[in-house]
Amino acid sequence: MTDTSTPAAGAAPEGPFAECVLCREPTEHPESTKGATLCPVCAWQEAQRTACSG
Repeated sequence: MTDTSTPAAGAAPEGPFAECVLCREPTEHPESTKGATLCPVCAWQEAQRTACSG
């Protein structure tokens, strides 16, 4: 039986999250994160756009 009362190591921080600069959805980053933050979906789409298509 596992204890679910404590967060797992490496779990996302709790509290207010920064908004994605593209779609305004919450990201996995805290509001205190500097720079442009992207949600996982927009980060993946941005990586696809900038990937080498060669």
